[in-house]
Amino acid sequence: MSVDLKILRQQLRHQRRTVSPFAQKQAQQQVLNQLIRLKQFQHSKKIGIYLHAFGEVQTRDIIEYCFKQHKDVYLPMICTMNQQLHWVKITRQQYRNNQFSHHPFGMKEPMASRGLHVSKLDLLIMPLLACDIYGTRIGMGGGFYDKTLASAGQRPFRLGIAHDFQLINARLHRETWDQPLDALITPSKYLHFKR
Repeated sequence: MSVDLKILRQQLRHQRRTVSPFAQKQAQQQVLNQLIRLKQFQHSKKIGIYLHAFGEVQTRDIIEYCFKQHKDVYLPMICTMNQQLHWVKITRQQYRNNQFSHHPFGMKEPMASRGLHVSKLDLLIMPLLACDIYGTRIGMGGGFYDKTLASAGQRPFRLGIAHDFQLINARLHRETWDQPLDALITPSKYLHFKR
């Protein structure tokens, strides 16, 4: 079955924005409960993660848990020169005081001039619009994660987190530049993929 990506993106963007605050809180907790049992998470020191902004699974509790476990938290910053993401380490104080700049795309990002290359992270927790049962990830359409991961080799472990409705049973078309996931966590499922 062929999936019209444009229509799928529109539907999922809308559906993601209409998730109730209660359902968001539940989803975040259920994803965190699975994440903390994952050996890749337990053994990771440097964790890249996103700040939710568009109805994605919220990351507040995950970030706080990382700080509690003395893990290093890195947030993405878009490099305007090459359209890749650089990963900036933040402190618990920065996070709690909301010390971020607003990007024109609508999300917050750390205020810094330099960051790490993605391959220096142990684990990358990624947002998505859709994922199929083969690990093909569809993002917001900017290609930032794909461009960034194209030069990363096997590191870091690539983990998508999503609402249950974002897991698509049909096979999504994968372009040559698309970077697949290693695993996906939804509130009710954990899937591991062969990359």
